[in-house]
Amino acid sequence: MASDTDSSLSRRERERQMRREAMLRAAEVVFAQKGYTHATLGEIAERAEFGKGTLYNYFEGGKEEMLFAVLDTVYDEVHDLVTSSFAGACHERSLRTCYHDMVTRAIAFYQEREDLFVILIKEAYRMCFSHDDEKVAYFQRQRARIVDALLPALEQAVAQGAIRDLPLHSVAHMLIENVDGLIVHRAVTTHQESSSACEHGTILQEPEQAADFLTAMLFDGIAIS
Repeated sequence: MASDTDSSLSRRERERQMRREAMLRAAEVVFAQKGYTHATLGEIAERAEFGKGTLYNYFEGGKEEMLFAVLDTVYDEVHDLVTSSFAGACHERSLRTCYHDMVTRAIAFYQEREDLFVILIKEAYRMCFSHDDEKVAYFQRQRARIVDALLPALEQAVAQGAIRDLPLHSVAHMLIENVDGLIVHRAVTTHQESSSACEHGTILQEPEQAADFLTAMLFDGIAIS
């Protein structure tokens, strides 16, 4: 993705950046098609139309380093999605409206890259429960920055009396985790053929309907008052 700083880079630096991005796009496609475990660096190199050795010049850690580079990009995009969804919360728009917007956009974002996301979800869960402290810390940092992106809107909502004064980090985690849970549930049921999967499929396949459902559950609850 081009950035505002591209114009300040030398031609050589821009070319290197473009080659790196082409390699990552190729990695995304191969990971989505083959799965991370079965994908090979040779297949990625072939799709990117570079030599395998050239890929190592950009990613010394090979396939795993490319996976984390893809994850970095996805987490950056999710962070931007959350931040922009809550822009103007409690001013021009209510917290509820902003949350509904975020859920709709998050599910649509997942749908656009579903095959890749299924792979990333699997690998993220695998590494989160590994004994590699560095990898676990990576996912904790990524989660923390997304949760922190929600806090200003929640703080304003509490100050204005729009929501209860609860531990806001816990509230933010709950709001994010429920979106994640809905997406993971969708990923699972999409590959099932049972009647129960079909029953839930209608809501899960439509971002607006899924957002309506999750927003009502979290902001209204299930009890009849």
